Amino acid sequence: MNHDFLWGGAVAAHQVEGGYDAGGKGLNVSDVLTAGSHTRPRLITPELNRDCFYPNHEAIDFYHRYREDIALFKEMGFKCFRTSISWARIFPKVDETEPNEEGLRFYDGVFDELLENGIEPIITLSHFEMPYYLVENYGGWSNRKLVDFFVRFAKVCFERFHHKVKYWMTFNEINNQANYKSDLSVFTNSGIIFKDGQDKEALMYQAAHYELVASARAVQIAHEINPAIQVGCMMAMTPIYPYSCNPDDMMGSVGANHKRFWFVDVHARGRYPNYMLNFFDRKKFELDITAADLEDLGGGKVDYIGLSYYMSFAAKGRKENINLDYDEAKDLCDNPHIQKTQWGWPVDPVGLRYTLNWLYDHYQLPLFIVENGFGAIDKLEDDNTCHDLYRQEYLRKHIEQMKLAIEVDGVPVLGYTVWGCIDCVSFSTGEMKKRYGFIYVDKGDDGSGTGNRYKKDSFYWYQQVIASNGESL
Repeated sequence: MNHDFLWGGAVAAHQVEGGYDAGGKGLNVSDVLTAGSHTRPRLITPELNRDCFYPNHEAIDFYHRYREDIALFKEMGFKCFRTSISWARIFPKVDETEPNEEGLRFYDGVFDELLENGIEPIITLSHFEMPYYLVENYGGWSNRKLVDFFVRFAKVCFERFHHKVKYWMTFNEINNQANYKSDLSVFTNSGIIFKDGQDKEALMYQAAHYELVASARAVQIAHEINPAIQVGCMMAMTPIYPYSCNPDDMMGSVGANHKRFWFVDVHARGRYPNYMLNFFDRKKFELDITAADLEDLGGGKVDYIGLSYYMSFAAKGRKENINLDYDEAKDLCDNPHIQKTQWGWPVDPVGLRYTLNWLYDHYQLPLFIVENGFGAIDKLEDDNTCHDLYRQEYLRKHIEQMKLAIEVDGVPVLGYTVWGCIDCVSFSTGEMKKRYGFIYVDKGDDGSGTGNRYKKDSFYWYQQVIASNGESL
């Protein structure tokens, strides 16, 4: 492992900050999501309802407690810390003439505190935090006007923070909305609330196109402001294996991976892959894609690929599916060779090595693992300890596979940031009991608790991993 390898942790602003109405911040899309559970989906409310609980409003109060949290990250030995800038904290209504200075000063404080503690900030511009104002007044990313709004936001951030932040990413897990039948995925990615009669699939592809153009334009602006800035994309990498070596299963997995990962082609190569252009034509999607857009895509290729990795999937092919149109409900199946977590997530450490090889084989760009982690119900003991050996075992196996990809396969990996390094609000369920962190936060699913921080056993384990540069696992 290189000595400049970036070990650290990752969170998102909306899952830790709280202060949802502090410092001039406006509502973002996560602020209107109610609490849910593994069996009860989070609801999107058109306006705040006094009878509902919104866990992101307070989260773990990083907004007021970031100094003590960063001190704990330093104690663990973090080389980097990934978080995001809440767009609604900088432009509460987006179409203001000037950004919110109080919001900018907050992030100045966070980045300065990180740098003073020897921790490199890794910053995502849009991590499910677009201003809700854009949903209400513009229809989210279905509206081309959002391209200019986002580019202006990105430019303000680059100009303000380019001397403090080297590594940036534009849109978090932009490819999650490939599952366009999930209202939550499309809403949090693109701010779209589907109406009766709309073609959800076509609308998702249109929104994704505008986001890709906005990303490419942001990359170009970043490089103009400071050529040393590195701007990456961020993908949810869940490789979809063929269920068997049956040729139909093999081709089924090809079609499934096409639909999930074409976004990387556009980010990394600056153009749409032919299979997607043929797909748009066959489906008769009349997408608003201009010659200027295509020029922007070609000129705004990313510098590296950021990725989350939690699991792999498997798919069975259908003999009649000659067009390789992936239908998750029909094609996805259980992989009998791997186990699942209590939340139903497959656990496949070898899949991380496979993913890193697949990405580098395809794009020859540096990779950055910006999310990998294990959600579980942790018990805080009477003496304020927390024994989470299961988390250490999960992370150990994934780090071992990452090291093989780097040291044996020669894949260039910039760093590894464990997701939810401090307990935070779960994105998918809004729960606190689904914990990922090395640091236990005394908060319940209903918002109760002191908010006090306690070190889990994994805190000391990861401290040794970093100190040994991955040798002591």
